[in-house]
Amino acid sequence: MKFEIFKSDSNDKFYFRLKAKNGQIILSSQGYTAKPGCKNGIESVKKNAGVDDCYERKEAANGKFHFNLLAMNKQVIGKSQMYASKAGMENGIESVKTNAPEATVEDLSVA
Repeated sequence: MKFEIFKSDSNDKFYFRLKAKNGQIILSSQGYTAKPGCKNGIESVKKNAGVDDCYERKEAANGKFHFNLLAMNKQVIGKSQMYASKAGMENGIESVKTNAPEATVEDLSVA
């Protein structure tokens, strides 16, 4: 697994995403105005990934499932993709718990 830092062309903000080995995006961040804030977000994911209470499990109106990873102050630091089943969502959470703390960081941004 790896974190990727990238900069959006549309709003000039930095984002990170956590990708599985198969290239699937498991967790995505909010936009950060500066790269150091984005890097702090990654460190927060690594620090909080193993704490089950930091996961906010949700069901969307369309019946699909997703989760947010929260910091200790309850702010959202990462959002998952949509999953067709609750079991799929739980597998996604387990993958973040297991792999995020040791994931490498690749900086794809230019700035």
